[in-house]
Amino acid sequence: MLKKKTQNKSVPTAKPGRTTGSRLPAKSQKLKAKSPEPDGDLRTYAIRDYRLEKPSFTLRQVRAGDEVRYEVESGDLSAPVPPIRESKYLRREQCIEIYRWMLLNRRMETALENLYKQGKVVGGVYFGLGQEACSCASAYALNKEEWLGPMIRNQGALLVRGFSPADIMMQYMAKAGSPTKGRDASSHFGDIEKRNVVAPISTLGDLIPVLAGVALGARLQGRQIAVMTYIGDGGQSTGVTYEGLNFAAVQNLGLVLIVENNLWGYSTPADMQFRIKDLAVRAIAYGIPGVIVDGTDACQVYDACHEACERARRGEGPTLIEAKMMRMKGHAIHDAAEYVPKPLFEYWRKRDPIARLENYLVSKKKWLTPAENDELIAGVERQLEADREIAMNSPMPLPESAAGGVYCEDGCHEIRPKYAMPAVRGGKSGGRKHSEAAVHLK
Repeated sequence: MLKKKTQNKSVPTAKPGRTTGSRLPAKSQKLKAKSPEPDGDLRTYAIRDYRLEKPSFTLRQVRAGDEVRYEVESGDLSAPVPPIRESKYLRREQCIEIYRWMLLNRRMETALENLYKQGKVVGGVYFGLGQEACSCASAYALNKEEWLGPMIRNQGALLVRGFSPADIMMQYMAKAGSPTKGRDASSHFGDIEKRNVVAPISTLGDLIPVLAGVALGARLQGRQIAVMTYIGDGGQSTGVTYEGLNFAAVQNLGLVLIVENNLWGYSTPADMQFRIKDLAVRAIAYGIPGVIVDGTDACQVYDACHEACERARRGEGPTLIEAKMMRMKGHAIHDAAEYVPKPLFEYWRKRDPIARLENYLVSKKKWLTPAENDELIAGVERQLEADREIAMNSPMPLPESAAGGVYCEDGCHEIRPKYAMPAVRGGKSGGRKHSEAAVHLK
């Protein structure tokens, strides 16, 4: 006969950024309280939630013959749109700058959609409609010398890091002037020389250990920096996500991982991908802080990323930030997203990140007059039109150029320390003996 399990006593909730110490003697608790970082076997963080609303919807799958669709079973679709949360760190000029990046992000993707329909794009197009606040405000929190690893929907982050709309449009059009010289007609490009951007990797989750490695390399060169990358709600369940984040946690690396919970892993709703309510709670298993933000509120996104980056720069390790929002188009341009219930689209359309930030700047804070806002939008349109012309007029690559840059040739590139020579123990030269191999293979 099975014995009935006794119910566990409740454990007091830890304050954000602190460790729990309910079973320690009073004297030990006082000692622990002096340090904001985990110590010994106490590595439990509370999950901070910046949101001003916490929408929760339950979907059910409906089958009608061969057709499968989803319907909203529960949740308040009539809830009013919350205000933008006041930022603790952003100044007027910074808020306006993020707003401009978001506008440029939206207008550029609209131009890309038109170019695709005109047959100018080679391959598909991936959109971040509804996710501009997450992409732009997060990348804005990084310093220039720090590193970013964007994913396919983070084209706004690429703009913030210094790529132009022309670069991105030429890339999708496989033009000779594109960052990859026409060799890759998608979002797989970066710049490790000037912009410190690691190219996206199609295998989901693989950017996480790569960026952890970048942070480790910087630390070996004497620098504590923040490195930032993203993963979707579907990709967050991959094994390499666990491996990369666990490595960063164990090594105390400055990784800022943004989980973009946009409610759909291709055509599968979030509540059919995982059982937990909030993906941020997975941070507890790694012994690192977890944060939840409204991904349509640029101020919330920036504040959480700013604090995570500051933590990384102090050498205090990684942070997991879950940004909740809605992917307002299908997985890519070929996907009409007919599986998404129309009421959900309407609910999130009212929470458009650009419209919310515009209202905040013009109506609430009055940091922009209506005339100044109109001029800012017109300036974005002028820039985009000029970049579109550059992209359109860029030639296609010559056929013979396809053979170049495929294999590493003599002198094609030199791998050098980015910050300083790594500090290595022992020996006058600071390195291993010339005859000593790193790996012994037969």
